[in-house]
Amino acid sequence: MSFQTYIKNIEEKTGKSRADFGKFAIEKGFTEAGKLKTGIKATQIVNWLKKDFELGHGYATAMYAYITGKWE
Repeated sequence: MSFQTYIKNIEEKTGKSRADFGKFAIEKGFTEAGKLKTGIKATQIVNWLKKDFELGHGYATAMYAYITGKWE
């Protein structure tokens, strides 16, 4: 499955856009300007996505990559 398909499936499952997830990450204090804030670990974001949005590990990891600018 392609990265874009992962993101599309997440948007369909949650009803939230990729931009929404970026905003949520800023609001949670995880990121700033698309970069992880000092001291924040990837696991924190992945676990948050799994818990709050009921994403599986692969989907949460894909959204983490998008949120932090590793994939566009």
